[in-house]
Amino acid sequence: MATIGSLDENVYIASEDNEPGPLRRFYDSYYRLILGGSAVVAFLVWWEWAGTSGAVNPLFISSPSRIVHAYAGLIASGELGKDVWISSLEFLYGFALAIVVGIPFGILMGWYRPLEAIFDPFVNFFYSTPRVALLPLMIIWLGIGMNSKIAIVFLGAVFAILINTIVGVQNLDASLLRAARSFGATDLQIFRTIALPGTVPFLITGVRLGLGHALIGVVVGELYAATAGVGYLIAVAGNTFQTDKVFVGVTIVAAAGMFFTEVFKRIERHFQTWKPKIN
Repeated sequence: MATIGSLDENVYIASEDNEPGPLRRFYDSYYRLILGGSAVVAFLVWWEWAGTSGAVNPLFISSPSRIVHAYAGLIASGELGKDVWISSLEFLYGFALAIVVGIPFGILMGWYRPLEAIFDPFVNFFYSTPRVALLPLMIIWLGIGMNSKIAIVFLGAVFAILINTIVGVQNLDASLLRAARSFGATDLQIFRTIALPGTVPFLITGVRLGLGHALIGVVVGELYAATAGVGYLIAVAGNTFQTDKVFVGVTIVAAAGMFFTEVFKRIERHFQTWKPKIN
């Protein structure tokens, strides 16, 4: 280790063989967390100052301390737990149904071209139609309860999953397929050993994209017509100018989106290399 300067200086100075010091290694390992966390803390400090000093009317932006106070009040009353539970059920049922329908149907459409030709116009029609425009029909058909919100979540997520799955199947390596068929592999063997592993990255990407649409579906459905849920909480708080409660709902949705996005990003990175290769 270099001996220039004091002991404190040696922490930052690289060794004679260019090995970085411990603080530098720590920074290189966690620089995203350090920089991102510092930016968030600085923003929260500024927000608190702007909302409590009178520089900005708190009616428009509230403040972190007021939002925390609103959280505490909603939790104590039991209102927040009920709303989060309702929205969670709508999201989980609708999103799970989208995965169960979108992935198998996408594989079939990608594998069998005649099937794609038959259903492609319908997929394009519903994918290009804003799901909000279908919400009145969902309410007429299914009522204002949970079922209509599940349907909107499903419609919001299923097409992103479906289209990515179709693309994944259609972009399989043709040389691998020819090699498998030349060795007498059956369709089931090809699907299990080549098609499914090769499509997994596209599946995960489609699920991750569908996640955002699903969360939008939950909030929009509850904003339009609902009696409970996080979207309903946002709508009621906005109509009564309770900015603190509006931010409570927004932060809940944002936190859920960030959590699930990170989960699926990790799964996606794990499967990025899960593709068959010729040795």
